[in-house]
Amino acid sequence: MPKTQTSCPRCKQPVVADLEQLFDVGVDPQAKQRLLSGQINLIQCKNCGYVGNLSTPLVYHDPNKELLLTYFPPELGLPVNDQERLIGPLITKAVNSLPNEKRKAYILRPRTMFTLQTMIETILEGDGITKEMLDAQQKRLAFMQRLMSASSPEARLEMIQQEETLIDESFFSILSRLGEAAMAQGDQQVARALAGIQQDVLNHTEIGKNLKAQAQESEDAVKELQEASQKGLTRDILLDMLVASKSETRLATLVSMARSGLDNQFFQLLTDRINAADDEAKQPLVELREKLTVLTAEIDKAVQAQYANMRKLLDQIAAAPDVRKATEESLELISEQFVEVLDTELKLARQKGDLGRSGKLQTIMTVIQEASAPPPEIEFINELVEAQTDEERAKILGEHADMVTAEMLGMMNNLMAQMEQQNQPAEVRSQVDKAYRAALRFSMQASLNK
Repeated sequence: MPKTQTSCPRCKQPVVADLEQLFDVGVDPQAKQRLLSGQINLIQCKNCGYVGNLSTPLVYHDPNKELLLTYFPPELGLPVNDQERLIGPLITKAVNSLPNEKRKAYILRPRTMFTLQTMIETILEGDGITKEMLDAQQKRLAFMQRLMSASSPEARLEMIQQEETLIDESFFSILSRLGEAAMAQGDQQVARALAGIQQDVLNHTEIGKNLKAQAQESEDAVKELQEASQKGLTRDILLDMLVASKSETRLATLVSMARSGLDNQFFQLLTDRINAADDEAKQPLVELREKLTVLTAEIDKAVQAQYANMRKLLDQIAAAPDVRKATEESLELISEQFVEVLDTELKLARQKGDLGRSGKLQTIMTVIQEASAPPPEIEFINELVEAQTDEERAKILGEHADMVTAEMLGMMNNLMAQMEQQNQPAEVRSQVDKAYRAALRFSMQASLNK
């Protein structure tokens, strides 16, 4: 990323900033996320501490959505001709990145965005996210902030009752993401506050009660399936479980968990049961077969789409000038399906003797393996948690004394908070608590001996 020198808006001292003006999703799939995050072209002044965004022309290009957007900050105060002179090379670079067969009419008509917010809204609209949806999300976020600052539990419940129309599945999704972010940042106070809000809306709103009941249905279905698997799950038993399902949630959960068991042999078994049933029992079984056909088709379609997306991502990474860097920048997008696709493609490239492609794919695999390896601190904590006696824990701590730091103790404290929030089994939480107390005692003793 090129650097540019500018002046700090506050103290006017010279500062150097990373400059990114062209966000071409066709070349770099991460470009959209960087733009939407707002963490672009940041100025960080060492002289006065100012942090902000550098005002600069921007071009956004997404060939799949046929979007070519331009934005020129009005505060730069340049005439139209000068604006076009600065924006033109960026547009040309975006167009030149396209093969001739993909150069469609939209590249001849770049759309001018008069504000950066309009550019962001236009990009999101391309993903099916309308301005109305964004406004609704802002209202939910503002409502959450009011709930966080409520003067008492009673006041919070009153606010929930007054604004219940803002509480929907999207509200719970935002709440969950905020909670996860707070836990990841080690902010226990915010995480606990969000967890408290979640419990209140689950217990005191209609949609909350429904979601809670559905979650319990899913949990019961998973437990039933696990118990059946331990005893020896057969297609006959699975069919009995599906026939006995009294809700759509329970049925969908069982199908998603046991999709591999719903094969041709299973459907033949269901058909045989339909043919053998009397008139009264036949119709429910026919309706069940129709539902199962739809559910399995939806699951298969979603899985196929996931694999197609992962193949596309793999090809994009392999085509990058720096494969290692491209892989590192895409790690958050890499899933289990991606690794499966990568493994299959790597074997295929080796069978064909395609040394160039296999080398690139092996580089991708190596980066993923390096990123997946737990850091030494996590391995140490796992070893400490698995120890069964005080003597074992003391020995492990003595052998890794240099790793017993404030950061390590903080990680263990966060782990206990997460496990409590997730209602992990008491015996598991007890093991972590024993390990944490042993490490804390060891750390205190080491400080006293200095």
